[in-house]
This record gives sequence, C-alpha cells and structure tokens, in this order.
Amino acid sequence: MSDRIRAPEPTAQEIGGLWATFKKSGSPSAREGLILHYSPLVKFVAGRVGVGLPRSVEQSDLISYGMFGLIDAIDKFEPERNIKFETYAVNRIKGAILDELRALDWVPRSVRARAREIQRSLDELEHRLKRSATEDELAAHMGLPLETLQTQLGEIAGLGFVALDELVDAGDRSSATLGDLLSDPKATEPGGSFEQQETRYFLSDAINRLPERERLVITLYYYEGLTLAEIGDVLGVTESRICQIHTKSVMSLRNRMIEPGAL
Repeated sequence: MSDRIRAPEPTAQEIGGLWATFKKSGSPSAREGLILHYSPLVKFVAGRVGVGLPRSVEQSDLISYGMFGLIDAIDKFEPERNIKFETYAVNRIKGAILDELRALDWVPRSVRARAREIQRSLDELEHRLKRSATEDELAAHMGLPLETLQTQLGEIAGLGFVALDELVDAGDRSSATLGDLLSDPKATEPGGSFEQQETRYFLSDAINRLPERERLVITLYYYEGLTLAEIGDVLGVTESRICQIHTKSVMSLRNRMIEPGAL
C-alpha cells in the first residue's frame, strides 16, 4: 500500500471560485489550478484518439498536444453561458491533437484520398479489361482530362514511403508492425526458396504485361539502377513525367501481385 496521501479533490464550489477569480483577474495561480483539475480530460481524449494510430505515435505526445487544447479551452471558456466545461473542452482537446497530427503528416489528406480513388479505379478498369490499362483509358474511366490524371499521379508519388513501426492492422494495437514482417536475409526456412522463385515469376510476368513504356521505366529503374532523371534523359521526357509513369506502373503491378493470374 502506498504511503503517499492524495490531495482531496476540490469541491464544485472551489472550482467555481477558481473560474471566477481567473475570469475576473486572469490570475496565473487560478489558471494553473484549473489546468491541473481538468488535465485528466486530456488523457481521456488522447486515449480515445490514439486507438488505431500507428505505434510510432506516442501516447505522451498526444497528451502534450492535447494540453494546448485544454489551455486554449480554459482561456476562451465563458462560464456565464451555462455550458458544461467538460463538453466544451473535449472538442477543443481533440481538435488540438488532430491538428498537430495533420501538421506532422507530410502528405495532405486530400492527396491520400486521391490515391485511393485512383487505385480503386485502376483496379476496376484492369479487372474489366483483363490487362494493364493505359493512362488514357484510366483518365476516361475516371472522367478526368489526361493532364489532370498525370498531375495527380505526380502528387501521390511520395505515398510509397511507410514507417517500419506502422501497424499492419491499424485497428489492433497488438498487431504486428511492417518491420516485424521483414524477412531476415540470413535466415533459412522450408519452402522459402520456392516462394521466392514463385514471387519472382509472378512479378516478372506482371512486368511483361505492362505497356511498353511502363515496362521500360520499371526495368531501367529497378534492374538497371537508373535514376528517374536519367530515365527521362533516355526517353526524352521530363523527370516529373517519368515519376508519373512509375507511379501508375507500380499501381498496376500491385493489382496483379494481389491476385496473380487474375489479369
């Protein structure tokens, strides 16, 4: 049993007094007392927001972000409006946490949503055509001008970066991370050689089914080790155009590798 003696919780009358003092004079001590009293709200909201986030996002960071929301809520709260402070503060705390998380994400949500839309459209189109779709066909399927589609492909090119400590199942905090699934190059396991050969076969077959220019970009980039700029020089186009072709090619390959032989 702990020997520490917990300080008694302040009464509603005492909290009311802190509010009155702070709003009347801006007393720093009254403000600090209010922050201390309502700080458990931050931990509660941070716990709710943290569900489903990658493991790389520390709970302590969420609490830190949320404290700014709590302080802002205390500064702007108007007791005379007869609104329960907890209800008002929860939204402020949650908003502060989400704003900070969005600021840390180098890719805007609109770009991520656009990437999902393109991937879904490409999947639908290639299942219908039973082959790789060209950019013209994809643009027509999505009802977009070709130039717009190419611009969007360039914008989502950076989405290929992932964190190794990101959960495979974002809804399960005990899920394995992407790093956990990386194979040990020094390890040997039964059937590993066969699976590797099978993967190489499906990948080679998927690459060979790509349109000629897309196949050439993939080959020069991954097999010959050329940079996107160097490939652009070879094909006589800009580096950004090669980036667009590469992004669309990877999306097509992803569809084929998910369901080998389906296309």
